[in-house]
Amino acid sequence: MAAYQDLFWWSRDGLRLHARDYPGDAGVLPVLCLPGLTRNARDYAGVAARLAGPRRVIAVDFRGRGESAYAKDPMSYSPLVYAQDIAALLEAAGITRFVSIGTSLGGIVTMLLAGMLPGRIAGALLNDVGPEIEPAGLARIRSYVGKPSVFPTWMHAARAVAESNADVYPDWGVEQWLAMAKRLYRLNSAGRIVLDYDLKIAEPFRVPGAEAGPDMWRALAGLNDVPVLIVRGGRSDILSAATAERMAASLPDAELVTLPGIGHAPTLDEPGVQGAIDRLLVRAAREPAAA
Repeated sequence: MAAYQDLFWWSRDGLRLHARDYPGDAGVLPVLCLPGLTRNARDYAGVAARLAGPRRVIAVDFRGRGESAYAKDPMSYSPLVYAQDIAALLEAAGITRFVSIGTSLGGIVTMLLAGMLPGRIAGALLNDVGPEIEPAGLARIRSYVGKPSVFPTWMHAARAVAESNADVYPDWGVEQWLAMAKRLYRLNSAGRIVLDYDLKIAEPFRVPGAEAGPDMWRALAGLNDVPVLIVRGGRSDILSAATAERMAASLPDAELVTLPGIGHAPTLDEPGVQGAIDRLLVRAAREPAAA
């Protein structure tokens, strides 16, 4: 695993937030890695191991996840607030221009950042997410997010993760499920294996009309001037093939990669996507610097 330093910064509402900061050459575009709804910086260990060194890689724990503080107001667990938190991180870390890699929720935040910080994103990877989320996938997420899950051993946790994600990664073995469990869960002070996020992140989903929000097609258009890589799991219930194709067609410089046999969401460690990430970084490096 690549070596990293713990990076802490403060949100506008006074939360101490955390990211893994993998050092790199200051002259190379840094990469910002934004995880999914219930995930954390550990999901990007593989990406960082491959990219860090020549370039700086920062993998974020959104508020309420991993080493970041839990919010006092659960209604602040929203994409717009996460985007504000990332803007504060960029200021604290002295990053003016970057490539954003966003999985699921992280991709939504990436699209919002494109509008909030024009000219700052040099390239973007949207991993299994787009301006439209499929109702079946949203219903599946609502069925499990925020529900407590406790196990006596890591192997018990791995088995549970395997049972609930068998359709997502049908070819995985025990070692992969165990690694995923250790990314999703943590060991608490009582020696039990528990979810590594604030269960209250589910509360905004329960508000009537919670689906309403910014026009995400308009937010996607904020990436019109930069190269974009769209990654879709071929079995995804979040990003449909039609939406992914519409995204690729609407962006002037987009590449669409579909990974067959994988659901929501690809880990980005798959051999079929690594070359596409390399191409994105080359394309992003050719973009003119922000004025």
